[in-house]
Amino acid sequence: MTDRVVVFFDYQNTYMGARRTFHQSWESWSCGQFDPVALAQHIAQDSPFQRELTQVRIYRGLPDSTKQPGAYAAARRQHAGWELSPLVHLVTRPLKYPQNYPNHQNGERPREKGIDVQLTLDFAVMAARGQYDIGIMMSTDTDLKPALEFVADLTRKSGKPRAEVAAWSAEGQHSRRLAISGKPSLYCHWVGEDVYARVKDTTDYAKTP
Repeated sequence: MTDRVVVFFDYQNTYMGARRTFHQSWESWSCGQFDPVALAQHIAQDSPFQRELTQVRIYRGLPDSTKQPGAYAAARRQHAGWELSPLVHLVTRPLKYPQNYPNHQNGERPREKGIDVQLTLDFAVMAARGQYDIGIMMSTDTDLKPALEFVADLTRKSGKPRAEVAAWSAEGQHSRRLAISGKPSLYCHWVGEDVYARVKDTTDYAKTP
């Protein structure tokens, strides 16, 4: 029987992870971008078992169109490319801005608010509803671990669904991944530089077409 696979991307976390793993901090902000569908297809096929990728879920914060019009427009152009695929389900939440932005204190910056909660909720609820057989989460945010633990508990009780994780990996570097204690252990799909080279997206979305 073919297992239905849904891949969940914590996009900003995964993007920043790619920058840390494969790039230098001074390189263009387009470095670290990736094609979520291409990466999800690779991860889903990285198994000896028969699997079908049924959905690619992308979670990210969205800049405010009045506070950051350029960043908002760039994000929308990027999203439009992703949503050409029928596999993609995009979940966005408005960024939370420092008080008095842009005249705010040094060191403060817009940050995501509620994205981790939404990803955690969706990962768990979709598992409970039987909407996937294999749920694969790509993030290093430990706030997401409760969802993985919830699905692992379902696996212990009934065998399915199963939770897995994915993480970037580079030779000679310590690579971070999500893990939980107890059984079943989480299988990790390590994504190396060879795969990153195939799925990276070098488009500068800040440039108007």
